Amino acid sequence: MKVDRVLMAHGSGGLMSQELIESVFKKSWDNPYLEPMLDGALLDLPPGRVAMSTDSFVITPLFFPGGDIGKLAICGTVNDLVACGARPLYLSTAFIIEEGLPLSDLKKIVESMAKTAKEAGVNLVTGDTKVVEKGSADGIFINTTGIGIMPEGIDYRPSRIQAGDQIIVTGPVGDHGLAILAQREGLRFATPTMSDCAPLVRIGKVLEKYGGAVRCMRDPTRGGLATVLNELAQQARMGVLVQEHRIPVSRTVQGACDMLGLDSLYMANEGKMVLFVAREQALEIIADLNNLPEAEGSAIIGEARNEPSGMVLMETELGAQRILGMLEGEHLPRIC
Repeated sequence: MKVDRVLMAHGSGGLMSQELIESVFKKSWDNPYLEPMLDGALLDLPPGRVAMSTDSFVITPLFFPGGDIGKLAICGTVNDLVACGARPLYLSTAFIIEEGLPLSDLKKIVESMAKTAKEAGVNLVTGDTKVVEKGSADGIFINTTGIGIMPEGIDYRPSRIQAGDQIIVTGPVGDHGLAILAQREGLRFATPTMSDCAPLVRIGKVLEKYGGAVRCMRDPTRGGLATVLNELAQQARMGVLVQEHRIPVSRTVQGACDMLGLDSLYMANEGKMVLFVAREQALEIIADLNNLPEAEGSAIIGEARNEPSGMVLMETELGAQRILGMLEGEHLPRIC
């Protein structure tokens, strides 16, 4: 391609659109499902229930320590499928590209998506591009939709949570939110901040063998750990009690939050899961999770209770209890 930036003509459906698809998208994503270049993908699905999830990504900045909007778009939808208990198989994607975006940035994003999809074991099978006038978008917006297959005996609905179930978080919380904030504001810390953005397919595979002992799983993205716990407590009509000292938070994240007046429990994550599991299998599950690099530092942080229904309480390090409410307003906008 002779130009170095995306032009309105790249969205015309004509020759320049075809050049963009061939030189940027198809070149990076080449696979048998894309090869026919049809208006949709023809897929082979194993027997069983199908899980489907869709998400849109509007993060700023587009590139950040530990990832970029392309990696985030793959991880976000793959992890939503994993949280349902599914084995992710296929992804579709759609791009809204602002006129003037450097083609070099678009290529980096597309290649990052290809690399992350390969790591997650999924195929990018169909897609779409639209180009809008300069000022109508913020560089690039991406939508991804994913399809996965549900294994027999897996059911991660909140209604399955029972009193006494142990709550597990699969590693330190708040890294993604702080990494984005630091990148936006030019903040520097003694220990560099990195997003935890990662596909969590192997976590799902490890948990399959525990069947019904895993009651529910959810990824604590926007709104962080505290918001997800409140959502699950309300949906399950159960109470939740967590111990503050058990919640894993890195020293960098905690120190930065203390300095900036933020709460790490409301900071976004893009590579963590929250699990509710049967008490009898909790320690065994923790041991298995800690064998995975992406789940290192997994910890039991509390338990489900019958009361107070729909509420989350946190026992502080001083032994007192306080209500841990949902996020109100925007803790940090445009986080994913």
